[in-house]
Amino acid sequence: MKLGIVGSGLIVGEFLPMVQHLVKTEVTAICCTKRSEDVGKELADKYHIKHIFTDFQEFLNGDLDTVYVALPNHLHFQFAKEALEAGKHVIVEKPFTTTYEEALVLSGLARERKLFLIEAVTTLHLPNYKKIKELLPSLGNIKIVQCNYSQYSRRYDSFKEGRILPAFDPKCSGGALMDINIYNIHYVAGLFGRPLKVEYFPNVERGIDTSGILILDYGTFKCTCIGAKDCKAPIANNIQGDKGVIHQDTPASICDNFEVIMNDDTKFFINENNCDHRMMNEFLEYQDMICGNDLEKCYELLDHTLLVSEIQTIARRKGGIVFPADAGI
Repeated sequence: MKLGIVGSGLIVGEFLPMVQHLVKTEVTAICCTKRSEDVGKELADKYHIKHIFTDFQEFLNGDLDTVYVALPNHLHFQFAKEALEAGKHVIVEKPFTTTYEEALVLSGLARERKLFLIEAVTTLHLPNYKKIKELLPSLGNIKIVQCNYSQYSRRYDSFKEGRILPAFDPKCSGGALMDINIYNIHYVAGLFGRPLKVEYFPNVERGIDTSGILILDYGTFKCTCIGAKDCKAPIANNIQGDKGVIHQDTPASICDNFEVIMNDDTKFFINENNCDHRMMNEFLEYQDMICGNDLEKCYELLDHTLLVSEIQTIARRKGGIVFPADAGI
């Protein structure tokens, strides 16, 4: 896989040290803005990336077959769409797109052209998450699911002072739901599928949700997903059944060790995660899918991404959080 990266932000800096372990992947190019060209050059020099571009169309004409879109949220749709139209496979950072309507357009384009289109989200690919899915029947009938990902953001200090950074900017599709609660949605939807009802109750400042509570009604059980960037609390995921509970004290994005506690007080700890880098498992699977031409697996994941995008869009609009993309494609 010849991979070209669009972006030079924090997530790119986190990704690049791991590439040496992706033996079927070569990063051939990086594309950044004129403003961040110096940062792009530093990354290119440090990680031996042959080509650096500041023009996206020239980048797409370069020596690459797959594009990794690692840009602010509001740019995901347009850059992914142009890459697909250029015949490139696309990996898009979470959240996939701003709206469900945008997600449908990208999905249709990828399937029509038989291209790979993948949302880069760690949760689904972590061994611990897969083990949790395997153990769900042992909990009996599920009654309550709770996911709390509350992490105070230093950018919130700037926000309170009137300096609006992308993470809290409606124009950039920011906010707590899009940034961190999206991991909780992936976690829950990957385990239980489509909810019957979706409600979102955000704390809103200057048109953006700085924190909020998402409620998913599955009929026979209820789920709350809390995402907060304006306050913090102990992070926890609890899946409560009438025979036992799975308790995890790390966010859905990391899905570290967890405890199974049965009603008879039998307890055991599990940790099957096998990589130090949280992004390793997902990208190993992505390169294998693309290099092995496993479109069936890709489109299974894409169906899950569409569900998450639909839940996010319904929740956000019900919570009164409106972004420019909501006006239409």
